[in-house]
Amino acid sequence: MDASSSSSLTILTTTTISPPPISFRGLLPPPLAVRQKPRFPSPLCLASSSYSAQIVTKESEIELENRKFELLRAVTDTQRGLTATPHQRSSIEEALVSVECLDAGKSIDLDLLDGTWRLQYTSAPDVLILFQSATTLPFFEVDQIFQKFECRDQFGQGVVRNIVRWSIPRLLEEHEGATLLVSAKFSVVSTRNIYLEFEEIAIQNINVSEELQALLAPAILPRSFLSLQILQFIRSFKAQVPVRSSQRRSVGGLYYLSFLDSNMLLGRAVGGGGVFVFTRAQAFI
Repeated sequence: MDASSSSSLTILTTTTISPPPISFRGLLPPPLAVRQKPRFPSPLCLASSSYSAQIVTKESEIELENRKFELLRAVTDTQRGLTATPHQRSSIEEALVSVECLDAGKSIDLDLLDGTWRLQYTSAPDVLILFQSATTLPFFEVDQIFQKFECRDQFGQGVVRNIVRWSIPRLLEEHEGATLLVSAKFSVVSTRNIYLEFEEIAIQNINVSEELQALLAPAILPRSFLSLQILQFIRSFKAQVPVRSSQRRSVGGLYYLSFLDSNMLLGRAVGGGGVFVFTRAQAFI
């Protein structure tokens, strides 16, 4: 072996031959993406939110009832508006607005509106003149005034009846001697406005006093057939005056229902006709 071969062998034996690097790419599955669990509110958070909502609702209901109470207290001792002073009217208006603002923007619920409502206060001149007449005329008394809406299960329309209980002392029964009935059809024209078309004015449900019955049929004598017929005619008497006719258009006007819930109704006659405060009453007609 020559020197060159010996040198080559020495290089081969002393040099470490490194194997090629081994790649595992393609042999191992790709790393799994880390999945984030959806974040749902815990039952404790849901219970807390529900409880908070109940507290807010309860506080709102209490606030509403307090404002309604303040309004009814403000109209007390005003004889339904007849004797209200300018200062009282101002306080009543403030109390009225404070209730109205809690119901602003809601549409009229005709099913809730349906029923009989008793007048507690008004500033409407055409109603106050009735109260004024009762205080100045000895033969005329005005008792309760109601509004009766008939609009359940109706679509944007109905009938409203203004009912005035009145009497004549010693001739008719006290408080419920007779009934003045003003009937009108109404239609909903906007979220809170209804348009009234008055149709008829009637006097009915006349109840004769004991004094008048004694005059018609003295207590010491049996009542004759004629006297009984007279009494029956008076009780069933009904005078009707139509407000509209084919020749003229029905009298009407806008009525703004500014607040409505299960036991209170507030209204405003559009055009400066006055405000009205009603509370729910039992049906009687």
